[in-house]
Amino acid sequence: MRAILLGPPGAGKGTQAETIVNEFKIPHVSTGDMFRKNIKEETELGKRVKEFLDKGALVPDELTIEIVKDRLLQDDCRNGFLLDGFPRTIEQANALDKVLGDMDQKLDYVVNIQVDSKLLVDRAVGRRICKDCGQTYHIIYNKPKKEDICDKCGGELYQRKDDTEETVANRINVYQEQTKPLIEYYTNKGIILNINGEQPIDKVGSDIISNLRG
Repeated sequence: MRAILLGPPGAGKGTQAETIVNEFKIPHVSTGDMFRKNIKEETELGKRVKEFLDKGALVPDELTIEIVKDRLLQDDCRNGFLLDGFPRTIEQANALDKVLGDMDQKLDYVVNIQVDSKLLVDRAVGRRICKDCGQTYHIIYNKPKKEDICDKCGGELYQRKDDTEETVANRINVYQEQTKPLIEYYTNKGIILNINGEQPIDKVGSDIISNLRG
């Protein structure tokens, strides 16, 4: 299965991505993870990404697409993948279609998690992330068993500096302007699955799985 995970900041994409990849045994392909991996391994792509990030600039589409293509060509993606964080714009979606076409593949589904903007702000401000493994939690909706300690690896949990009401509201506005048009794009292709993300986490997960299984 080849799928994309869409949804505004704070919609719970990280949590649901884990549910999907565990259920379907496919790799979670996150652009953020790919950037970090290439930088850490000091690949040529990683060095180019680092130049932009060090200047506080966005990584250009051409470079992002090159990194995504490089990742999708790896053996573990042969039987499918879950793309998270890409595409973010119509231009990137068109480029992804071309990459997959060159590989004689196509997308099966686009999972779109829908959540009201007000709830998104509350969620993001309460989000906590593990410094070691990146696992996400929430101080109300998805608490760790031990306060400020990751259930998965025992790492310390922290709050992102940009998880403030003002910053989150800005991120949501950017999403509405740039990424929301993708919903119409994939709706027109007949592969979008709209999921109510305001339900309990387990119910959101079970709805996603049942829809993907058709």
